[in-house]
Amino acid sequence: MTDVRLLDRAEQQVSTTTESGALSLAAKLPSLIVAAKEVAASVTYGVHGRRRAGIGETFWQFRPFVPGESTAGIDWRRSARDDRIYIREREWEAAHTVSIWIDRSASMGFVSNLALQPKSDRALVLGLAAADLLVRGGERVSLLGLTRPLASRGIIAYFAEAMLAEERTAAYRAAELPPNLVLAPRSQAVLISDFLSDPSAIAARIKTLASRGAHGHLVMIADPAEETFPFAGHTEFLDVDSSARLRVGQAESFRRDYIARLEAHRAAVQQAARQRGWSFLPHRTDRPASEALLALRMRLEADVLGVAR
Repeated sequence: MTDVRLLDRAEQQVSTTTESGALSLAAKLPSLIVAAKEVAASVTYGVHGRRRAGIGETFWQFRPFVPGESTAGIDWRRSARDDRIYIREREWEAAHTVSIWIDRSASMGFVSNLALQPKSDRALVLGLAAADLLVRGGERVSLLGLTRPLASRGIIAYFAEAMLAEERTAAYRAAELPPNLVLAPRSQAVLISDFLSDPSAIAARIKTLASRGAHGHLVMIADPAEETFPFAGHTEFLDVDSSARLRVGQAESFRRDYIARLEAHRAAVQQAARQRGWSFLPHRTDRPASEALLALRMRLEADVLGVAR
């Protein structure tokens, strides 16, 4: 098998959505919004969060001055009591910004009869639920390259409207990689995708996003059929991104080589994340979405607190 991505388009034992169905949110978005709210609520218990960002007048904490930043925030009275210089940080300044990117490209529309829902639906549920959870914790959240950071309790509806508006533009084409942007220091990114692109391209994009010190988290969505390769007999594999086809007479004979190549691909993506100090979270669509959200929440909280992942 020449490319692990071909598995996503198998015609035998697997049902797939069309490209237009995978990319159109209008019909399925209401149910996904409900699901996202339910998943967020299921892991909200016990989340104390940080103090909610305000107008920037309420004192939050003192922190050491970092060379290169503005001296306007220095609290000279507090600094005079120690041999260090301290910044007087306020609530608005203390709130972090988290940028979320949800892969809506054609490969994300794949779903097998082993999964609970298509990869695209699971990614949307996780992304929207994570936004809701973060806002409840006092953070500001944006859709990477699409919206400004917000701390609104209506964040799920706002993000849904932004994605719908984007898809209705004539030039819209869902990208397989996140926007090529540089994130601000102290910010975080959550990238949710199947990450079936070239690992070197993924690594290059992470390098750009993290170039000023931003932290991030990769959530790799996989259908169980992609990991177990349950195909046997004559099978034709199709690539929705091109005209590539692969016909095999005994699909089961490819299982071992395919799984080995998939493991190598996943290891390369995970290494790309680790090189920048980012976390990597695999998640299968035959498992509850709440499992992935809970694991992601723990990584986000550890990052905010400066705890090593």
